[in-house]
Amino acid sequence: MFASLLVVMLGLCYCTKESTKLILGIPQLTGPSEAKNNSNIEPTVSSKHYLTVIEPVDGAEIVVSSDSEEFYEGEELELRCDLTAGTHVSYDWLLNGQRISQSPVHFVSGNQLLIYSTTSKNSGHYTCEATNQFNKTVYNSSSKEVEITVKDVVSDPDISFTVLKKSHEYSAEVTCQSAKGTPPITFSLYSRTELLTNKMSEGRNATFEVPLVLDQHMGDFQCQADNGDQIAYSQWLPLEVVTVGGPVTLHYDYDTGENYAVVGLRFYCKAAKGSHLHYKWFLNKTLLHDHGSFYYVVNENPEQSILLLAVGRSSAGTYHCEVSDSFDSTTAISSERRYLDKETLNHMPISVVAAVFGAFIFLILLVSTCCWIGVVYRRREYGDKFLSSLEMERMVIAYEGELDLTEYNEGAGMAETTSGDDFDQASEASEDEWPQIAEWKRTLEDEPIQIH
Repeated sequence: MFASLLVVMLGLCYCTKESTKLILGIPQLTGPSEAKNNSNIEPTVSSKHYLTVIEPVDGAEIVVSSDSEEFYEGEELELRCDLTAGTHVSYDWLLNGQRISQSPVHFVSGNQLLIYSTTSKNSGHYTCEATNQFNKTVYNSSSKEVEITVKDVVSDPDISFTVLKKSHEYSAEVTCQSAKGTPPITFSLYSRTELLTNKMSEGRNATFEVPLVLDQHMGDFQCQADNGDQIAYSQWLPLEVVTVGGPVTLHYDYDTGENYAVVGLRFYCKAAKGSHLHYKWFLNKTLLHDHGSFYYVVNENPEQSILLLAVGRSSAGTYHCEVSDSFDSTTAISSERRYLDKETLNHMPISVVAAVFGAFIFLILLVSTCCWIGVVYRRREYGDKFLSSLEMERMVIAYEGELDLTEYNEGAGMAETTSGDDFDQASEASEDEWPQIAEWKRTLEDEPIQIH
C-alpha cells in the first residue's frame, strides 16, 4: 500500500530539468489503481531541487505613515508601498516621474521611502512601482499618485513704507514682505501692542495704508507673518517723514593719471535735511539721466547723490543738482553752479603758486640766516681764545724776565755780577713762588671764555 501511494505522488509532480522553479498543478487520479510491494528494489535519493513560488505582483498602493500629506519643512516624511499580491518583489520610487535614488537625503529600504528633513523641494506627486519576474516574464504594478505638499515656514518679514499724496493730504503705504514661506500668509500690522489691521495674501507680501502728518513722529510699526506653523516678526519701523530743507551743497574730488592730469571726477550733492529725497543732475541746464557716455549717477538715498564723470571735451560745462521730496516735486531746492573743463581742472591756481613760491623763498632766507649766525658765533669764539692766549704769553715772558741772573748797568757799561748769597736768596724766593704760579696758570686755562 505504501509503495502504491509513493507511485501516485511521483506521478502527480512535474519537474523540469531546465529550471529549478516548479509549478505545482492540481493532482488528479483517474482509473483503477493497483499497488504492488516489491521489497527487492534498493531505495535511492534524487538530487535536491529548490522550489521558489513566484506570485505576480498586484494592487500597489502608497501609504503615508506620517498620517498627513501636507506638513512643514524640517519634518520627517515616511511612505510605504503595500501590495495585495506578489512575492520576491523589488520596488522603485518616483517623484514627478523622476526616479528617486538612494542619497543622504532619501533612504530607500524594501518597500519604504524615508526623508529625514524635508524641504519644499520634496513636494510633488509620488508613485511606487512593484516588480517581479518568472523566467523571462516581468510582472509590475504601479500605485496611484499621492501628492505630498511640504510648506516652507514663513521667514521674518521686511517692513518699509512710501509716502502717498492725494490732493493736500498725505498717507504712508506700509509694505510687509517675506523672502520665504508657502502661501497663503496672514500679515498683521501692529503699532506697539495695538493691532491696526491684518490681511491674508496669496503671495509673500501685503500693503497697508496709514494716515500721515509730515515732520511729525507717527509711532513705531511692526509686521507679523503667519502661514500656520509659527509667527515671524519684522523689525520696528519708526514712521516719520522729514521734508526737504536747504542748503543743498555741491562739492567734488578727483582722480589723477599720468603727469598728474585729472582724468576722473566725482560730484557730491547733499541736502541739509530730508528723509525721502529725490535728486536730479543738470549739465548746462539739461537734465542728466541715470547714465550716459561720460557720466554715471549713484543715488545713496537719502544721504546723498554722486555724479561720476570722465573728464574730457564732452564733460565740459556748468553743473548743478536739485533735491526735492520724492512725493512732491514742487519742493525742489537747487545747489550752486560749478563750471569745469579739462584745462581748468589741470590749471594750478594762483594762490597755490604763490604759496609754493613763498615757502621756497622763506626756506632760502632761513638757511642764509642760520649760516650768518654760525659765522658770527665762530668769529667771537676764536677771537676771545686768541686774546687769552696773548695775555698768557705776556705774563709768562714778564715772569721769565724777573728770573734773569745778570743785571746790566747801562751807565758804566759793565756787567755787575751778583754775589752767591743774593743768588741763593733769589732762587729760594723763586722756588717758593712756583706753586702759586702753576696754580694761577691752571686757573687761567680752566676759566671759561666770556663772549660779550
